Amino acid sequence: MRPVLLWFRRNFRLADIVKVMSVFFLVAWASIAQSADISVRMQGGPVDGVLVFQIYDSPNAFGDFRDPVKEIRTPIDASAVYLIDDVPAGVVAVLVYVDENENGLIDKNFIGIPKEALGISNNYRPKGPPAFNRAKINVAEGSLTTIDIELYKVLGRRGRLGVGAGVIGRSSPYVGSDTTVLQPIPAITYNGERLQWLGPTVQYGLAGSGWWRLAASASYRIGVYEEDDSLVLVGLGDRDSTMMAGLGLRFEVPSGANLSLRYEHDVLDKIGGGAATARLSKGFQAGAFRILPQLQVNWLSSELTNYDYGVAATAATVTRPTYNTGSSISYEAGIGTFIELTEDWRILLSVSAEFLPNEITDSPIVAEDSIIKGFAAITYVF
Repeated sequence: MRPVLLWFRRNFRLADIVKVMSVFFLVAWASIAQSADISVRMQGGPVDGVLVFQIYDSPNAFGDFRDPVKEIRTPIDASAVYLIDDVPAGVVAVLVYVDENENGLIDKNFIGIPKEALGISNNYRPKGPPAFNRAKINVAEGSLTTIDIELYKVLGRRGRLGVGAGVIGRSSPYVGSDTTVLQPIPAITYNGERLQWLGPTVQYGLAGSGWWRLAASASYRIGVYEEDDSLVLVGLGDRDSTMMAGLGLRFEVPSGANLSLRYEHDVLDKIGGGAATARLSKGFQAGAFRILPQLQVNWLSSELTNYDYGVAATAATVTRPTYNTGSSISYEAGIGTFIELTEDWRILLSVSAEFLPNEITDSPIVAEDSIIKGFAAITYVF
């Protein structure tokens, strides 16, 4: 023991030890001074199970219910009062949910809406992507902030029905056509634990509820042109609409992004073939606005590409020769916006540009190398 003490004295002076201890206590004190506590009084919860409390200081993370700055798990207490200590001081939002299956995750349906009962600070009850501004509270350094939170089901007892009005638009890439399709549509939506109906698309969740989710899907594919849209299209006939069906797979990937994969086939066999998409998107919150930039790759089978952009031998003319496109791959970039007017009213906006490949632009009936698509709707969710 004596040799150890001698070595320690030779290598460490008292002044050095004092400096080290001073730094240690300063760091510890700064950490304590910059934190706060939150007391949560719960209402409407089950009598047993596990509650998960999450603290968010980032609007973007809160918008996805991912990457909280603090999380605690606790059995449900009969007193219904819970203390969350060592919370970062400043503006934060609190989320609490019932981990019904105790898998450590907030279970979601295919499009990412939570299925388990939850509550949010300020008793904010969004029926879509949550806005940080409506949930935020201010916690002061070293203080205890008491809040009340009541649990509710985002999807209700039987899902959420939305009604409203919308419009879809699409530019025309065809020679001599200045037609921009603007079509009013009823904006009817339904979101349940497994079934989702969003305009012309229906999805049914098959498996997964956390970072990956699988669903069966069906969508109505609208014919891309009528032959009277342009002189160059006369004789080709109107393009038929058809029903597509297949599978979709969604992943929550690091950095708050989402990867969606989908393949659908022409189940009515009006055209034949299929279509596949791969989409990468990431949401950003700005007040009541949720902005969703996205990149997408589209694959169309030769049947669908030829039907939309090719010229059959039976329809060829001197100025419109036979053209076989083969299959095609196009790239698309777009941005969507979700605006929460109230907890029940919202506006949806999206616009994208699809960049057509040479297999399509070389067609004698195609003049443009891109297509602009748009959608807008206002809906009320019950």
